[in-house]
Amino acid sequence: MAWSTSRSLNVRVEGMALQILVTGGAGFLGSSLCEALIADGHRVVALDSLFRGSLDNIASLESHPDFFFIQGDVRSIEALDACAEMLGGLDLIYHLAAINGTKWFHEAAHSVIDVNINGTLRTLELAMAHDARYVLASSPEAFGEAEIQPIKNGNPMSFTDPQVHQRHSYGASKYLDEVAAQHAARDGLDVRIVRPFNAYGPRLNGGAYGQVVAMFFEAILSSNPIEIHNQGTQTRSFTWIDDITDGFLKAGLTPDDASKRLSSVAFNIGSSEEVSITELQEKIYRIVQSDSKWTSALPEVKFTPGYHGDAQRRLPDASLSQSLLDWKPTTSLDEGLAFMWARLRDAQRL
Repeated sequence: MAWSTSRSLNVRVEGMALQILVTGGAGFLGSSLCEALIADGHRVVALDSLFRGSLDNIASLESHPDFFFIQGDVRSIEALDACAEMLGGLDLIYHLAAINGTKWFHEAAHSVIDVNINGTLRTLELAMAHDARYVLASSPEAFGEAEIQPIKNGNPMSFTDPQVHQRHSYGASKYLDEVAAQHAARDGLDVRIVRPFNAYGPRLNGGAYGQVVAMFFEAILSSNPIEIHNQGTQTRSFTWIDDITDGFLKAGLTPDDASKRLSSVAFNIGSSEEVSITELQEKIYRIVQSDSKWTSALPEVKFTPGYHGDAQRRLPDASLSQSLLDWKPTTSLDEGLAFMWARLRDAQRL
């Protein structure tokens, strides 16, 4: 079940729009991807349960004639079939729907495993039924403890005894997602895997169940203390949302040919700029302190115990993305944080 050559990216150059499903299309990353695909001239249907996604994220697309939205569960065959019927078929599926957020991994391990694994199985079946190219949004968490850095294909994937903690309900689900995707690729489906590294941007979820960059900014805007787990020495490679979106675009739209085989390849999409969480907090404080439009005092910083199983480092080897997709990040962390702060600050004052 290979990608039909009559509807490959080579045809897109001649002006043919692709019929594309984006699961999790109202989420942080999914909404940005939908916007980019519409701007590129494709017809897009977004499927989202709105558990973490928001209609506000896709408000700019609401009246576009080539954009469609269905609220539904990615595990539902009926919802997925409705997406295909709405477009009259499918050429490409971006599967982004998942339960994410560290707090959920510990508190709702069963739901994380159920949604993430069964959603992938259902969407793979849909791709095979329509002979559609398939892009899986995986995660560096698929490597589990990831003791070897930088993270790259071929590194060992290892997980802690689940009796100790269930932190890896997410990472193990992404590992199994990759297993299922690679099995489909072995059977002939054109599958690409993307592992985004710590994406951030103005729509990123904050709060107790969100991600750290948004949590820090929300704390400043609400004058609440910033909480840093442990001593804040753990490092991450934060990557601007537009760079992440560009990686997904290229992973899905780059043709597979004899000179550049992309099916079954897993691409790390992430910045090589590695910073500790304490350094992240200091960068954010410097940005806010230099903002003449913000006069409130910065909140105090509290160090609190972290979650079991949190990785000490997370750094990508993105060489395959660079060589096969011609992808590289273009926005530095300082630039992205400054832009995100300005957007969030202005939004609060509306």
